Amino acid sequence: MSERHPATRQRPRWRRILRRVLAVTLAVLSAVVLAAGAYVGYAAIRHTRPVTLPAPTGAYPVGRTTFDWTDPTRTDPLAPRPGTPRELSVWLWYPAAPSGARRAAYLPGAWNGLHFGSLPGLGETSFDAVRVHAYDDAPVAAGRFPIVVLLPGLGFAAPQYTALAENLASHGYLVAGVTPTYTANLTVLHGRAVHSTTAGNPPALNVANLHIGAAAQAGDRLVAIWAADARFAAGRVAGLGQRFAGHIDAAHPAYIGHSFGGVASLEACRLDARCAGAVNLDGTQFGPVVRTGLDRPMMIVASAGSCVTGVCRATDAVSRADVATARTLLTASTGATWCYELAGSRHFNFSDYASYYLAAPLRRFLGLGPIDGGLGLRVTGVYLAAFLDHTVRSLPEPLLSGASAPYSRMHAVHCKN
Repeated sequence: MSERHPATRQRPRWRRILRRVLAVTLAVLSAVVLAAGAYVGYAAIRHTRPVTLPAPTGAYPVGRTTFDWTDPTRTDPLAPRPGTPRELSVWLWYPAAPSGARRAAYLPGAWNGLHFGSLPGLGETSFDAVRVHAYDDAPVAAGRFPIVVLLPGLGFAAPQYTALAENLASHGYLVAGVTPTYTANLTVLHGRAVHSTTAGNPPALNVANLHIGAAAQAGDRLVAIWAADARFAAGRVAGLGQRFAGHIDAAHPAYIGHSFGGVASLEACRLDARCAGAVNLDGTQFGPVVRTGLDRPMMIVASAGSCVTGVCRATDAVSRADVATARTLLTASTGATWCYELAGSRHFNFSDYASYYLAAPLRRFLGLGPIDGGLGLRVTGVYLAAFLDHTVRSLPEPLLSGASAPYSRMHAVHCKN
């Protein structure tokens, strides 16, 4: 009998190896498909599962109404059509009297387009499933209530800060949430969705270093527009009649905001001689207020590791620039200043995104810290109310004095010498 050629003897062995590789590959692919299917199923369940925003901690029920206002004194430099008057959507949360008013929807009508990427898919909680605490057009509670203007972060809209707004309204404030037209990814005017423009949300503001060249110029320009929006809204709320007549204390408005809105709040307060104080929630500073400082009370709340208080581990050029800018503002400011850091938070923990479901890739993209989202918003709300009670109503506040520190997540930062 003749012997087989060596290559012939090897052929069955390689076939066995190839079959094993194919079997393992198919098993891995099957596992991946099953895992992906399971995750999609999980996301579908979470997408429709009801989520309730943190309950307000104040004594008043909360009412909500909306306005579309035009500022006839300003031509909008951000509009795609030259000569367009500046128009703004303003949501008003206010102390309400008990009534049979209907519970408000979170983001009704065209506001539903605020879903991440404007696509209401499975990546986050359906807005229809988000429960709020305000009542549509409820009667106003008895009393007179100070005005607080709330500004969102760059690209965001005021109703995406409903949790903070409802809490302040429950403590006896008229909270006017302003959505900056053509800067927000979406606002709604007269029932129609209006999107951002390049002028309103300039690409330069998305570069790594926000304090140089085109970014600094774009930031300073936009801060001036947002500050004017805030002051216009405060004035229009002060003049409201009908059911609000006799309920408005317009003597000393306050301004608060998140991210870019926080910076614009400081600038609005600088320009408003009646301003009682301003709050910046984790906003990198821009505008003239950085150089002139603020002579009214100011509170800065930073996310974990943020440099907006001028106190952080500055390890790169961006953080060193943030520290320098913050210290310039703080050194120039002569009003009382309080600085805090919310442990476990990241930049978007100050928005409603902290409260509802986001798929893991979206959570990482947005920047949400490990702190429980509802807890972070509740603690932030308590400190906002304490700041306003102290600066607007001249009430003693143990939280601000340091005599009380019941929330271990909120750390006082010694930001001024």
